[in-house]
Amino acid sequence: MIDKTHSAAPIVQQAPVKKKRGVAIQREIVVLLAMIVFNLLFTQHFVSLQTFNVNLTQVVTIVIVGIGMTLVVATGGIDLSVGASMAISGALAPMLFMNIDGPLGIVLAFTLPIIVAALCGVFNGLLVTRLNVQPIVATLVLFIAGRGIAQVVTDGSLQAFTNPTFQWIALGKIAGVPFQILLMLALVALFTWIVRKTLFGKYLLVTGGNEDAAYLSGIPTMRVKMIAYALCAALAGLAGLISISVNSSSDANVVGLGVELDAIAAVAVGGTALTGGRAYITGTLIGALIIQLLRYTLLAHGIPDAAALVLKAAIIIAAVYVQRKRG
Repeated sequence: MIDKTHSAAPIVQQAPVKKKRGVAIQREIVVLLAMIVFNLLFTQHFVSLQTFNVNLTQVVTIVIVGIGMTLVVATGGIDLSVGASMAISGALAPMLFMNIDGPLGIVLAFTLPIIVAALCGVFNGLLVTRLNVQPIVATLVLFIAGRGIAQVVTDGSLQAFTNPTFQWIALGKIAGVPFQILLMLALVALFTWIVRKTLFGKYLLVTGGNEDAAYLSGIPTMRVKMIAYALCAALAGLAGLISISVNSSSDANVVGLGVELDAIAAVAVGGTALTGGRAYITGTLIGALIIQLLRYTLLAHGIPDAAALVLKAAIIIAAVYVQRKRG
């Protein structure tokens, strides 16, 4: 009886969830459009292909990391180590393609760093699920140690490189559109489908909404969390590859620095409840665009980038407040 009761609960709640998702996304779209109108009226040279490309390419890594963060937050967790995962991935890739000639080096540079990053996520997941460590504490371990590991691997030195084949992930274009933008949109579409249409997506939301009830219903909550943390770290690893490709260099001190705040802000602004039980991937995309456009607007009007950090923190507080009011 318990199994039937709890397994039916997610189906009963689908209509309210869809309604909340629609309201949340509509609100973000209104904010984004308002910012675009403001820039159209008051920001010089805003209407140009260069401005469009700059804003979209700069938001790619935030969106990719934000997708993974959305999955983790949906379980009721948080991942502070995504920047460290980016740094580790970004440190390993150049070492591979610069020391292994030919296609093998490129293939390994694209796969091995992401696998290592995913293992970092598995480590986070083990701490959370097996040792019952609070997510913020569990991921703080790699937040501190992960970047140090990347620095040790590279001896703290800058790895500069020029490799068109590897860098195509960030600098390549298809029909004039940067490949990294197409990759970002493809990942948004893929994970939107996963969350909305797959069994894992349903398990993810139920686990975050009421983990005890989910467990009693027979849902493998530990496995769901492990997968969420592994995917989050793997996506961060991919973002790390894009980041170093754009800069033609890898510096473990810089890659992924502060991306945690951007990703969490994008998730919160996008309507995903930080308490778990919701996952709006499309909302995260819009949230990231809002944050990027805000930063661009401030810089275009001569306001220091440091002010953007204060505003990002304020945005997170406002988003959480709105979520609590909405219930």
